[in-house]
Amino acid sequence: MGIWLIDADVLAGGRFRVSALAETIAAIRVLTGEQSNRPGQLVRPAQSREAFRARMAADPVGRAFVAGALLPTWLANFLCAPPLDDEPEFEDELHRIRTTPAAALRADLAGNDPALDVPDLPERIADVLDWVWTEAIEPDWQRRARAFEADAVARTRRLSTSGWAAALDDMRPGMRWLGGGRLRINAYDYPPRDLTQGELVFIPVTGARGWVGWRRPHRYSIVYPCAGLLAEGRRTVPGALGRLIGPARATLLNLLDNPMSTTQLVAATGLALGSVGDHLKVLLDAQLVRRRRAGRSVLYYRTADGDRLVRAATSQGNGG
Repeated sequence: MGIWLIDADVLAGGRFRVSALAETIAAIRVLTGEQSNRPGQLVRPAQSREAFRARMAADPVGRAFVAGALLPTWLANFLCAPPLDDEPEFEDELHRIRTTPAAALRADLAGNDPALDVPDLPERIADVLDWVWTEAIEPDWQRRARAFEADAVARTRRLSTSGWAAALDDMRPGMRWLGGGRLRINAYDYPPRDLTQGELVFIPVTGARGWVGWRRPHRYSIVYPCAGLLAEGRRTVPGALGRLIGPARATLLNLLDNPMSTTQLVAATGLALGSVGDHLKVLLDAQLVRRRRAGRSVLYYRTADGDRLVRAATSQGNGG
């Protein structure tokens, strides 16, 4: 798995998409305590972990599934398989697992826990995933989906301006575009995998680490951490700046040290689209931000005056 061989056609056809199942799997790693909670991932991590432990205490099959499917450096293949185009919703992705033969699922799990030797294993696994989705993800799925879409916009813009190396190198730890059609997925010494004639899908999640997956023979995916947009909206805004121009405009101005679209700003702040547009118009009129078009997106960024205003407010807030 260390090197993927990817030709120009596969790269050109690569696309971003959202996967509710991938986000659910990333949440399980936090619920089990294997990974720490990232800002914007679990709203109430302590309560969610306690509820998950209570639910799993009464489910030996579920415990065996989690223990055999989610190892620190490995995921069961059936959890990694990228969704097809006709699987847009969580239930569509879960249906694939529900309809997989129990023997095939058992063969894909690490260890040999006898608790897994049950005829309704697909339903028992689906029940665990459905519980995590319903309790931890679905209540604020729209916020997450907006952040993922914004991340895709930002990476697509970087791809169009700086090429594949810039778009891929910081996507997930250990992954690097080596040039010459070679993408290093990780440092493991596995034979190269030829993706010629394949389809490549990029899937953002809130988790700290990602993974790769495939549905042989042609569909491959790279699941990667969303690049900070869920946390950006919680960036501390200097109080003086908020008092001067209002807290919402101060938040937007503070975020625009790098160009961002309205979609990204909505995802990062949680403000309504119309509200973001109104505040940006005021900042434009005050010449604190400018805008430019990048493909089909309009990106906003701070002017020199905007930079000076933020620096001054920050310096004052730090006692400078």
